[in-house]
Amino acid sequence: MAKETSKGQNYLHGAAIMTAGVVLIKILGAIYKIPLGNMLGDDGYGLFLSAYNVYAVFLTLGTAGFPVALSRMISSAYTQGRPMQERRTYRVALCTFIVMGTLCASVMLFYPSRLASLMNNPDTDICILVLAPSVLLCCIAAAFRGLTQGHGDMIPTTMSQIIDVLAKVATGLTLAAVLLRSGMETSVAAAGAILGVTAGAAAALLYMVIIKRKRYRFKAVENPDIPDSSGEIFKNLVRIGVPIALGSIVLSLLNMIDSGLCMGRLQNAAGYDYHGAKVLYGVYGKAQTLFNLPAAFITPLTVAIVPAIAAEIVRKNKSGAAKISEDSLRIGMAVSLPMGIGLSVLSYPIMKVLYADAHESGAMLLGILGVASVFVSFSMISTAVLQASGRERLTVYSVLVGGAVKIAINWVAVGIPGINIYGAAIGTVFCNIAMCAMNLIFIRRSIDSPLSLRNIFLRPALPTAIMGVSAFAVYKGVMLMMPSDGRLYMVLSMLSAIAVAVIVYALAVTYFRAITEEDMALIPKGEKIAKLLIRK
Repeated sequence: MAKETSKGQNYLHGAAIMTAGVVLIKILGAIYKIPLGNMLGDDGYGLFLSAYNVYAVFLTLGTAGFPVALSRMISSAYTQGRPMQERRTYRVALCTFIVMGTLCASVMLFYPSRLASLMNNPDTDICILVLAPSVLLCCIAAAFRGLTQGHGDMIPTTMSQIIDVLAKVATGLTLAAVLLRSGMETSVAAAGAILGVTAGAAAALLYMVIIKRKRYRFKAVENPDIPDSSGEIFKNLVRIGVPIALGSIVLSLLNMIDSGLCMGRLQNAAGYDYHGAKVLYGVYGKAQTLFNLPAAFITPLTVAIVPAIAAEIVRKNKSGAAKISEDSLRIGMAVSLPMGIGLSVLSYPIMKVLYADAHESGAMLLGILGVASVFVSFSMISTAVLQASGRERLTVYSVLVGGAVKIAINWVAVGIPGINIYGAAIGTVFCNIAMCAMNLIFIRRSIDSPLSLRNIFLRPALPTAIMGVSAFAVYKGVMLMMPSDGRLYMVLSMLSAIAVAVIVYALAVTYFRAITEEDMALIPKGEKIAKLLIRK
């Protein structure tokens, strides 16, 4: 294996690199989704979202669980100094990913109308059709990412994601604008926009192929180890990957069911016609775009801790694995809590500034989903800890219970005219609360060292409360001083509130030691930041 520099890259360093990439990716994603939502309107954006939920299910079927399993197996082989085992593991995984991707893409390619009908949104068929090739492309890229992540090298994954978004933005927005100006129907314009996803997947795969050839080319070994048989490796890949995949598949199915259930209940029980249901679901999708922001910043941490914990377990260092687990949960909460609460307290100006013409329900939807995003983030980290610790089967139970809670609440609440689409957001909150509670119980029973709930929850909660009050007070105060409540003044008020919130939280989180000097030392340039912020 040509690449050797990743040995010194600790898990927080890798997570920090990926997080820096996430910032850029989210900026580019906003450039893509916000103008797109305004161009297509609530109606067209609902089509985009419904098709994307179908795509997410098949992408999860093709990749979920196996990239995590691959990174774990690569990390174990790398830690043990078994290059031949690493080589064969990668090749078995690549073949598996190609087969899975081909099967999933074929279903989308040949049955788009049937899938659209299942979503109670028949106009999405063309969107589903153009998304089909991206499933196969993403599956192949996932094999390359699993290889590099197994070495603790997060840079290729980050760069491929940035390239993916760049291509998606350039292709999707251009096609949507051209098609709309040509007088095409909204469904066709939505399909053009979503074609950007396939273009992005192709560009990302090309980059990963180049990186694999340049930096991860397998070379001859002087004293080769004897690898396990391909059948044994495949069995281990399935043993680790299937439980993880089941959890992820259920989550993706939940989003798909959520789409069909919301559309159906809004029309059949809440009293809306097809157009009205699409509008409400479309604005719900816009709020979901913002709701996913905290989780995007947590994803790098979940990716980085899997090989890190797996390596400690291979070394039989249980205390090291337990420390990484607790630190990850604490840092995850310190990141997600302020972001989620910030979305909630500033939900009205955020929706009005970003989606000026959206349905009025958007602000309250974002307020509820902001709270939900905190539990989503904790669920993601706790799931990664269990997966890395070899307890991946337990996460399936959490997801099944959470899914049952969500479906039950959605069925009842969305069908009530006075609640309607808000029921979907409420269901998301309680779904993830249930998953978090179960994961926490499983973790506490799975690791030898007891978790400090005070460190994980209380320390980030106090700074977040201070930040939330400060942000809301500044927004209201600045708005009162403005000559009118126009959009420009709302932008200034919102930006002022965000700036104050960042400063207040940075000071408070270090004062209450939710982030420690030891944590900061593990990220690039962290020592300098620690000297400025962290009290002795």
